[in-house]
Amino acid sequence: MKKRSAIRLIATGALFAGVGGLLSACTESKPQFSSVDVTGVTYAKDFELTDHNGQVRRLGDFKGKIVVMFFGFTQCPDVCPTSMTELAEVKKALGADGDKLQGLFVTVDPARDTPEVLKGYMENFDPTFLALYTTPDKLAALAKDFKVYYKRVDGQTPTSYTMDHSAGSYIYDTKGNLRLFTRYGSGAKVLAADIQQLLKS
Repeated sequence: MKKRSAIRLIATGALFAGVGGLLSACTESKPQFSSVDVTGVTYAKDFELTDHNGQVRRLGDFKGKIVVMFFGFTQCPDVCPTSMTELAEVKKALGADGDKLQGLFVTVDPARDTPEVLKGYMENFDPTFLALYTTPDKLAALAKDFKVYYKRVDGQTPTSYTMDHSAGSYIYDTKGNLRLFTRYGSGAKVLAADIQQLLKS
């Protein structure tokens, strides 16, 4: 009897171990990103902006692509060109998947950043990237929804002002869901790795 009981215990243990293994195999592990994971937030869900070609754009236009959205201005001396240069490097690092990346640059200085200026600015980085703009009042509402900070800082002349602004990018997955926020200075290698994870998920 003792021998039979022992056999039953071993068999039962093996059964539970097998079921446990199956359950763990079916459970997807959560991706570990270097950027800030903001999956599930209730803000920054959509926008309606005009691109530098005059076409009205919404987030849904880019379904099937990873969207990286940055707020800045063309006369920015460092943060903006560095961020866009890194994004262009990310696209190259993705290789064949580079076509699945859409870079968006939203100007916080619509007074000076005309469509012509924005188009020329984008050509410095990647011809597929789009610069977006809107009216000052709609920009204020958009910034509030996206939790983006910007403020005009007067210069010595009326046209020599600069803009303080948030330095970071929003990253949407291929279904248009906001997933990540990447801080300025993270680097192209880190950003490319996070985007590759999103493409796999």
